[in-house]
Amino acid sequence: MPDSQLIGVAGLGLLGRGIAASLIAGGFRVIGFTRPDSGFALAREHIQSAIDELVQHKVVPPKLAETWRQFYVEADSVQAFSDCDLVIESIVEDFDAKRALFKEIESVVGPRVPIATNTSALTITSLQRSLSQPGRFIGMHWAEPCHVTRFLEVIRGEQTDDATADAVMNLAVALRKDPAMVRKDVNGFIVNRLGYAMYREACNLLENGVADAETIDRAFRNAMGLWATIVGPFRWMDMTGLRSYAAAMEHMLPTLSNEVQVPKVMRDLVAEGHNGIFTGRGFYDYTPEQAAYWQKLYHDQVWTVTRLHERYFPAQANSAKPFLPPKG
Repeated sequence: MPDSQLIGVAGLGLLGRGIAASLIAGGFRVIGFTRPDSGFALAREHIQSAIDELVQHKVVPPKLAETWRQFYVEADSVQAFSDCDLVIESIVEDFDAKRALFKEIESVVGPRVPIATNTSALTITSLQRSLSQPGRFIGMHWAEPCHVTRFLEVIRGEQTDDATADAVMNLAVALRKDPAMVRKDVNGFIVNRLGYAMYREACNLLENGVADAETIDRAFRNAMGLWATIVGPFRWMDMTGLRSYAAAMEHMLPTLSNEVQVPKVMRDLVAEGHNGIFTGRGFYDYTPEQAAYWQKLYHDQVWTVTRLHERYFPAQANSAKPFLPPKG
């Protein structure tokens, strides 16, 4: 049963502590590891807040808000992972730092214990090459707020074995996710490749004076926002007629941006020290109150979409059991 299994989380930054909260809410025991001392306090605060929110939305029993600490242990060394059934790494997106940590983890966990990396861009194949047992290594691309969103990409590297892929997909379903298996390891996986093509074209429209940022955002929201929460691009084309898209592509594709450099409008903003809501200036200006408003609006929307998806799109559990393989 999930509540008898132990999962290690290496790295307790924003996503790491969100992953820990998701695991605890899913009935798993968790060992959280981080090197900076301050990370533990922030992780405890985040987990408590996440559990309280899940209780409020009647996802977990109320008593978990008081008892979750029974299922959570803090560790200042990877040696604490020796009895884990799975370890999820979630440190900074630094290739060398991740590979060094994987070698430490490999030295203490059982030979059949899967090791997952939470990454949004680094290829799994490149990360697993230096491992002694690359077959048990896999990618997991999470999104905030981890304890609410159903999004999770599970990414196979070239050497990832079937048992590891099945185990992690089953784990994802146990955590109320609707996971997407990425069968071929490419930079950015699925959603980031689609997303960055859109970001590039949005910047291209802005830089060429087609419309200002607010107008581009409004058009996108009022068109794609209607369907993107319930269908993806392929079903949308099915629903609205393939022939029209094929005809339009002949004329439109040659006009789209194929720029390989970061758009100038974005380079200039970053060079000036701007970072969106985190600094009060990006494509828009933000007061602290406005930044909080947009964060809350997004958070509320995640719950709305999650409830809609749970009703109409139940996650498909993988047939392999148990959720995780025996440590062996």
